[in-house]
Amino acid sequence: MSTPDPTGRRRFLKTAGVLAVGTAAAGASACDVRDPQTPSIGTDAEPLERRRGFDRALLDAVAAAMLPESLGTAGIRAATDRFVAWADGYEPVAEEMHGYGYADIRYLPADPSPAWRAQLAALDLLARKRTGLSFTSLPVPRQREVLRAVLRTEQAERLPSPLGARHVAIALLGHWAASPEAWDLALGVRVTPGTCRPLDGATRKPLPLGEAAS
Repeated sequence: MSTPDPTGRRRFLKTAGVLAVGTAAAGASACDVRDPQTPSIGTDAEPLERRRGFDRALLDAVAAAMLPESLGTAGIRAATDRFVAWADGYEPVAEEMHGYGYADIRYLPADPSPAWRAQLAALDLLARKRTGLSFTSLPVPRQREVLRAVLRTEQAERLPSPLGARHVAIALLGHWAASPEAWDLALGVRVTPGTCRPLDGATRKPLPLGEAAS
């Protein structure tokens, strides 16, 4: 075995230090000095492309087990579509709107979708280990048993917001529960919170769910 040359090692470290200082002075990262064959990791001008979407068969199965059956197949599908659209359109670490009571700039959390995709895969793996079948192959009562095993450690006094949920099943339920449709269903009348209504209807009694506004 040859003996390392300390002089050569010092020369290498000195050269590397000069390169690091030079790239920093130019406003670049040392990571920019890379093999030309290595794919770009993204810059401010070319942001990383986010992976979007979910294993839709798995997510639909979770939705059927978690959301109220009274929504029906079409309603559950629509609620899941809206959750996916919201997750795909989420902008990680975006600046929050300034609220009352604080003046500092606050930012949204990181993208939760990668963890949610991993949780869906883990849910399917658990179903296979417990039952020998995929999660999507199980009847809804058995799917709920698997979900209860996963969510048994979740303890909360109220349903969290999607971004505050620690599991995709809770995030999906929380997203639906905050929707105007969920409020209408809970109250039994058509109040559709968060939507604009004409002033002449402000004092009008809300219509039952089965009746359309004239």
